Amino acid sequence: MYDPRPTPHSPRREFLRQSLFAGGLLALGPASTWAQGLPATPANPRLDHGLQRIVAAGSFGELLGPNADGIRLPAGFSSRVLARSGSKVPGTSHVWHAAPDGGATFATGDGGWIYVSNSERALGGGGVGAIAFDARGQIRNAYRICSNTERNCAGGPTPWGTWLTCEETDRGRVLECDPTGARPAVVRNALGWFDHEAVAVDRSSGFLYLTEDKSDGRLYRFRPARPGDLSAGTLEVARRIGSAAPYQLQWLPLPDPNPSVFATRTRRQVRESSSFNGGEGIWFHEGVVYFTTKGDNRVWALHTASDRLDILYDEATAADPVLSGVDNVVVSRRGHVYVGEDGGNMQIVVIAPDRSVAPILKVEGQDDSEITGPAFSPDGTRLYFSSQRGGNGSGITYEVTGPFLSM
Repeated sequence: MYDPRPTPHSPRREFLRQSLFAGGLLALGPASTWAQGLPATPANPRLDHGLQRIVAAGSFGELLGPNADGIRLPAGFSSRVLARSGSKVPGTSHVWHAAPDGGATFATGDGGWIYVSNSERALGGGGVGAIAFDARGQIRNAYRICSNTERNCAGGPTPWGTWLTCEETDRGRVLECDPTGARPAVVRNALGWFDHEAVAVDRSSGFLYLTEDKSDGRLYRFRPARPGDLSAGTLEVARRIGSAAPYQLQWLPLPDPNPSVFATRTRRQVRESSSFNGGEGIWFHEGVVYFTTKGDNRVWALHTASDRLDILYDEATAADPVLSGVDNVVVSRRGHVYVGEDGGNMQIVVIAPDRSVAPILKVEGQDDSEITGPAFSPDGTRLYFSSQRGGNGSGITYEVTGPFLSM
């Protein structure tokens, strides 16, 4: 979710902005992007009970019975179906893709926004679709922004207004996409070839953090040679130091980010690096990178300024383990971490800044599916997500509207 509101330019942000203009990178994304400034990041972000504006995760109330869309929501919330795989998006001629996965939203200059959604199809059937909304939230167009790729799983938005879509294959790539579809997707080989899951950009440093969906997967960091330019830079892999959380991370350079078919995979190139069991969604918010590992049902919190790594949620030790099958993640303006389930109960579960945990919605009758692509509209009042396989193997993409900002 890219927040296009202008913010004062600190010297550091001004340097990053000028670097982007010098490199011509702003031409790739929409006009309302990095040039408007990076949001300020607190020097010492915290996760504990001392945070102001804390609202417990369960404060929105109990989930009601299923509505007409088969979704259980709290009072005051409503839903609508936006698209179904294999059918035309209402009001457009565009046929929505199969297996919808990771997604994000991007503000447009006329007060509207765009929701992008990956297609996790193999054999060149993957890619990215997009739905454009007007300022009232009505669908005005739908189209494709990336095609002929492999198993586009998750990804992440950039502060300069592009979408990074990730291929979850043995030598998967990251492609940088223009949400408007005006320019073709660009392969970013410098981000490595591996089983990519998702990526998040630290808005303070311009560094990228990447997850890998393997049982012995790694956590990666990419330091671009020029801020905002993903064509060159240094790819690193994390090593955990310590016997228990919080850990200290050490970043080790990766010898061969683009291994050949017969070469050693990136996750095995640096013996000292640490494994993360099934890396999934990842999101940056106010100095913290949140990411999930499905193999051990954990939600992690990495403080990027200090490289301190905490465990925010662990199903094995949680007093009330309502969250399982952790997958895609997004963070609201208020700092609530929304986690979609794959293999859980088809819920989106909220972790509040006080670490309380509660579901915000549950999809009924689709137990063989998974929740994918959670993302807020730029104003924070609408939540988008998909049920990847629906109730009959066909994906469904939804919008939920409600008082998210009052939580």
